Amino acid sequence: MRLLDEDEGINPALSVVNLVDVFLVLVAALLIAIAQNPMNPFMAEDVTVIKNAGKEDMEIIVKKGNKIESFKSDGKTGSGSGKKAGTAYEMADGSIIYVAE
Repeated sequence: MRLLDEDEGINPALSVVNLVDVFLVLVAALLIAIAQNPMNPFMAEDVTVIKNAGKEDMEIIVKKGNKIESFKSDGKTGSGSGKKAGTAYEMADGSIIYVAE
């Protein structure tokens, strides 16, 4: 056990081990600070995140309370069934009027 009998000033490996411990504590403190940040968007109750907006691989992530849902685009234009509900007219001043049928 010659390693344990040596003086700390002589063995440089002991100071490196201490530096690693200090950096591990600093990294843990930074991770906790980031997680507790009030500006974190996932701390809110209801959050909607859109990844790659307008592209073929677009994804919408919705968080409501503790429930998280993910919707992925298949790259196709949406379609559906329904009937015409009315007509919208744009006026000269820029306002829009909707007239139901």
